Amino acid sequence: MISEVRRLGAAWMARAYPPVCLLCGAAGDDGLDLCRPCAAELPRPGHVCPRCGLSLGSDSAHPCGHCLTHPPDFDHAWAALSYLWPVDDLVGRFKFHGRLNHGRLLGKLMARELAPRVTRPDCVIPVPLHPHRIRERGFNQAVELARPLCRALDCPLEAFAVHRVRATPPQQTLSAKHRQRNLRGAFHVAEGFAPAHVALVDDVMTTGSTLDELAGLLKTRGVQRVDVWVLARVPDPARAHPEPDNPWQSRQTPPPRTSCCSKRP
Repeated sequence: MISEVRRLGAAWMARAYPPVCLLCGAAGDDGLDLCRPCAAELPRPGHVCPRCGLSLGSDSAHPCGHCLTHPPDFDHAWAALSYLWPVDDLVGRFKFHGRLNHGRLLGKLMARELAPRVTRPDCVIPVPLHPHRIRERGFNQAVELARPLCRALDCPLEAFAVHRVRATPPQQTLSAKHRQRNLRGAFHVAEGFAPAHVALVDDVMTTGSTLDELAGLLKTRGVQRVDVWVLARVPDPARAHPEPDNPWQSRQTPPPRTSCCSKRP
């Protein structure tokens, strides 16, 4: 009954407020605020490391060199998109400007890209924010991205199983070598929480230090398998420079493009 009401409500909303592409202003397609040409041009990962999801030059069933020498505590990482324009622009508007309609689009895209490819876990855990950051932002972007995935997979969302107990500087302001140190003692797992298989959800994965720290903590509590699902993966973390807390605001508009994606709002 509840699912039928939701379906009818969604159908009414689609008629009353038809989707409009957030990138070029054209009519949206397939229930998304994204037109078909813009959706086709979104940057997606190509050949990636099967362990950490890092972009590789060619297809390989073997982990990348870093995973071979320094394997992460998580078991598999999956990224729906690559963190390049216009994905970085959409993420910035969502996280730092409170554009929840951008978040809804990104959550739907993430669910459509990942749901057919991943193994259903016992539960999904959004990477937690510290309470101070939630009060500043008003929401946790990882929770908003995880909801559509949980609906698509009919999987429980455990938003309070892990807490961020120590406020830390934003990871994007730090170099790679300082990110792991920044996270020590930052998280706490609820007493007795130890499902066999969990999936961690976050918006952007750069070096993976936050997700690796969480995965290691969960495994010390008895979790056997930890997968990582992210909206976007930075293609080359070695070239990712420290950014301010609002990286979207600091970016310059990219040069004009010939596709409809160049008609930015």
